[in-house]
Amino acid sequence: ETLMPKQKIAPYGSWKSPITSSTIVAKAIALGLTAIDGDDIYWIEQRAQEAGRNVIVKRSAEGKISDVTPTAFNARTRVHEYGGGAFCVDNGTVYFSNFKDQRLYRQIKGGTPKTVAAPLTPDKEWRYADAVVDRSRKRLICIREDHSDKSKQAINSLVSVDLNNGSVNILTMGNDFYSNPRLSPDGRKLAWLTWNHPNMPWDGTELWTATVSDDGTLANAKKITGGESEAIFQPEWSPSGMLHFVSDKSGWSNLYRHNGTDVKALCPMEADFNRPQWVFGARTYDFESADRIICSYTQDGKWFLARLDTTSGAFETFDLPYCDITYPRVMNRAAVFVAGAIDQPTALIKFDLITHKVDVIKAASKKKTDTDYLSTPQSVEFPTENGLTAYGIFYPPHNKDYVAPDDERPPLLVLSHGGPTSASPMSLRSSIQYWTSRGIAVLDVNYGGSTGYGRAYRERLNDQWGVVDVDDCVNGARYLVERGDVDGNRLAIAGGSAGGYTTLCAITFRDTFKAGASHFGIGELEVFVKDTHKYESRYCDRLIGPYPQRRDLYLARSPINFLDRINCPMILFQGLEDKIVPPNQAQMMFEAVKKKGLPVAYLPFAGEQHGFRQAKNIKRALDAELYFYSRVFNFKLADKIKPVKIENMVEPRKRKKRKLGK
Repeated sequence: ETLMPKQKIAPYGSWKSPITSSTIVAKAIALGLTAIDGDDIYWIEQRAQEAGRNVIVKRSAEGKISDVTPTAFNARTRVHEYGGGAFCVDNGTVYFSNFKDQRLYRQIKGGTPKTVAAPLTPDKEWRYADAVVDRSRKRLICIREDHSDKSKQAINSLVSVDLNNGSVNILTMGNDFYSNPRLSPDGRKLAWLTWNHPNMPWDGTELWTATVSDDGTLANAKKITGGESEAIFQPEWSPSGMLHFVSDKSGWSNLYRHNGTDVKALCPMEADFNRPQWVFGARTYDFESADRIICSYTQDGKWFLARLDTTSGAFETFDLPYCDITYPRVMNRAAVFVAGAIDQPTALIKFDLITHKVDVIKAASKKKTDTDYLSTPQSVEFPTENGLTAYGIFYPPHNKDYVAPDDERPPLLVLSHGGPTSASPMSLRSSIQYWTSRGIAVLDVNYGGSTGYGRAYRERLNDQWGVVDVDDCVNGARYLVERGDVDGNRLAIAGGSAGGYTTLCAITFRDTFKAGASHFGIGELEVFVKDTHKYESRYCDRLIGPYPQRRDLYLARSPINFLDRINCPMILFQGLEDKIVPPNQAQMMFEAVKKKGLPVAYLPFAGEQHGFRQAKNIKRALDAELYFYSRVFNFKLADKIKPVKIENMVEPRKRKKRKLGK
């Protein structure tokens, strides 16, 4: 690179950056579920500075922003453990699930955080999610997960909750899972999704409707569409009472409509209009009118916002600077959604559908980083096994204050996302710029099994978890080495949850990487499949094979069983209250690698679950991982970081201070 004025020459990894772990967590929030109530806008904020508490926030028609939920409450449900769909609002009254006791609470209209929210449901081992208000019958309709019998799996059902006395009545049950109860505008029809083990909701779901009787019971229930190999997403009634939904029966998740007798594709195209239903409340569209839909869709890893006229078929994509769009809602000629751009923090956006004016309601971070410190993401498609190609997002190192010596190539950190049914967006993430602004390249791999590239691409991982994902991470790294972008001797891989499993597999069954970082990753599949919660308890039937019939595959793909093959340093991060990946997984791996004599570090975090939410722990994990790589790849740190105890690694000698006069 050409040296610009005021730039310094320094090795990759040792650049000083303004994007620090402290700035990443400082007053940072994660924006979630949105709702519209008249002229008011509601959303969820997850606040790292408040130990990850979820707060319902409101913007009034006058533009005033205020917290809705009292400070002692955390609006978060544990249905499916991942939650989502934790609140709904009707005529100014908010109903929400409280994390501590999992009861539904009511926050009355005009209530403030100083107003005590009143419990609505009984104090039992019940959890609730995805509620809608049945105004004419004075009740909520929602999902309930019953954990009363600890000796059995939880029981999921579709229930009603009386708004007068909190009594709970079952509307339908018998299947393993339910979601998305949605009432027609006249309140006479109910639609919902249901599925059974071993399916996950992206494998196959059924869309049902029923007539809602005057007494609130369901009658004439019938299946509209869906099945074992057709996944339905977000059933929704139009203002005129027409049922809409997203289906992937064509191989791509597109919009459809049911007119009472037939199902019709509204806009067939090679794009996905769905999100993997890890959490309740996920959505990609809303109605501007009876025959106009405002929708978000993804193509080639980027999200767009569009308007679909269901009468003429006209499809118009809006020119917006965003590459990730979630939770779209429509109100008063405007679309409200959470959006991320390449060079701007994720924000809650109000977009005028007539004038196309963009109004930022709330940004996830108040601190704006000079774009000259940001790496611009590059979409890459690279060859992988079986003559196929895979996808990723490459972030070259960038910092306006530094260049590296001409003869040096940067270290590469390969990221494997969680899920594994998920995808990494191109939008700005400070946790990636943290690395690139210090001189470390990043490749965020959307390996086979990722969503947003059609059903066939996602199904590449069926029966092949621990193989296809690892191959794609390895081949992505090799591709960048061969292009001359990165140093082949300084390749690291990291990931959380399922990405942690991919990381552990990569450093166990391949020899490409020189270091690995597992964040609450799975090391022993057999322990995982026996210990994990109901929602994911049969997930591996598709990803690996039925258990215990294919126990051989579970053993063969568990890194813990092949510790003799691990030949590079590793660091493990684990929440001690994790119910999805139990802490004993990380502990077992740490002890085994330590015994083998390889450099290894283990950082457990009290009070954390599956994914870290507390600011101090997010900060420590980032800095500890950087410290670990600095020791493994032998570069000096520009930041002062609390050292990490790395077993089996010789500590550098400390220079003795010279005494005065000597």
